[in-house]
Amino acid sequence: MIYTIHRTNQPPRYRGEWNDTVWQHAEIASIEKFHPQSSAFRPKTEVKALYDDTNVYIIFRVQDQFIKATYTTYQDPVYRDSCVEFFVMPMSPERGAAGYFNVEMNGLGMMLLYYIEDATRTTQGFEKFTKIPQERLRGMTIFHSIPAPMQEELTTPLEWIVEYNLPFSLFEAYLGELRPIAGTRWRGNFFKCGDDTSQPHWASWSPIGEALNFHQPDKFGLLQFA
Repeated sequence: MIYTIHRTNQPPRYRGEWNDTVWQHAEIASIEKFHPQSSAFRPKTEVKALYDDTNVYIIFRVQDQFIKATYTTYQDPVYRDSCVEFFVMPMSPERGAAGYFNVEMNGLGMMLLYYIEDATRTTQGFEKFTKIPQERLRGMTIFHSIPAPMQEELTTPLEWIVEYNLPFSLFEAYLGELRPIAGTRWRGNFFKCGDDTSQPHWASWSPIGEALNFHQPDKFGLLQFA
């Protein structure tokens, strides 16, 4: 799987406008490879990405139903809600790949974010990982179209969007200088899940194989900077 991240001359406006002029230059990736353990519900989920000298920009659009939006604190287990995820492994020309970042976000724009160097499962989570401190997120802007938490699952159809930026400085705090230029190749994957919804599902852009485990760097696709 290959996704090309095009350069943008201006940042998005963080209004959740999927068809805004800025986003019209981005390719669309479909998150449509559902794991067999998923329920029969198959929400249509798409994502776009762009970059400039300082950020990579992401927008997800989900045509959803059976929606949960309950977690409201940074580093909460938002994957239990209706959630979209971007796992990205920056790659330095000098050092190659080290670890990856798992950006997991529910429809409220609430996020779980680790830097994972060894994804072997343990009772603590992973063999080697770092919970990203919230102060590292100061350069981020997040738009979310679901305005407030839902006490009960919403069972009527709803399209929801999250849109955000990831500063390259966030990655560089752990990996050193790596600003991508045209031709740079990273690795990553995009996901949609809803572990604790009444219709649980797990979908990916790049196939994850038989194991129900998003944390498989060897299954990541190619992210190519144009």
